[in-house]
Amino acid sequence: MAHEKNHDYHILAPSLWPFMGAVAAFVMLYGAVLWMSQGMPWMFLAGLVGVLYVMFGWWADVVAESQVGDHTPVVRIGLRYGFILFIMSEVMFFAAWFWSFFKHAMYPMGPLSPAVDGVWPPVGIETFDPWHLPLINTLILLCSGAAATWAHHALVHENNREDMKWGLIIAIALGVIFTGFQAYEYSHAAFGFAGNIYGANFFMATGFHGFHVIIGTIFLFVCLIRLQRGHFSQEKHVGFEAAAWYWHFVDVVWLFLFAAVYVWGG
Repeated sequence: MAHEKNHDYHILAPSLWPFMGAVAAFVMLYGAVLWMSQGMPWMFLAGLVGVLYVMFGWWADVVAESQVGDHTPVVRIGLRYGFILFIMSEVMFFAAWFWSFFKHAMYPMGPLSPAVDGVWPPVGIETFDPWHLPLINTLILLCSGAAATWAHHALVHENNREDMKWGLIIAIALGVIFTGFQAYEYSHAAFGFAGNIYGANFFMATGFHGFHVIIGTIFLFVCLIRLQRGHFSQEKHVGFEAAAWYWHFVDVVWLFLFAAVYVWGG
């Protein structure tokens, strides 16, 4: 029959989500400019609400497509490739902050020139001791990654949904603790964001990483909710697999931040 599906691909129906997402993102970006230049946050907040609405609605549709069987093995391969490309773009994003940090650390500018009086960290900057709270946070995040791996192993290799549930709960809890400790560390920083290149690099690199930790924690929490609703199987678990990959990416970025910014750069 001409109307019957005779292939493994998922042909998407027309959708307004891409257009709505583009409009909301533009409003949020333009609002951010107004906020930073004129102190008016309302347009940014309106755009943010729009972006969050599109994200929720669009991803809810993707989950629904998975549950009705549209995600065939061929489609799941495409989803995995797409998420791998997304993580590669995130690697390039963080490479920019590492580039800036290393550039200023190796060629610190002084009043005369780097070769004459440039020092790093800049004069007057009291850095964090890497072997206290930063080391504790490193261990917390690594343990969270191990818990996520446990959850993945429990599902894929043992089909043990109970162990998967507890692995996710532990990973989420440790992610929340990491975020809390990071906020505590920020509140005790002896330097600010503005006025010095060390503070600007430190807060941009670690701050964006903290933002990714929050996103990853929400990602894992959504997976926990989906697990409770009977989603995921040994064969079909792309959503959880993406969350685990993202969480391990966050782990690796933090290891580089700890080694480069806290230990070497301090």
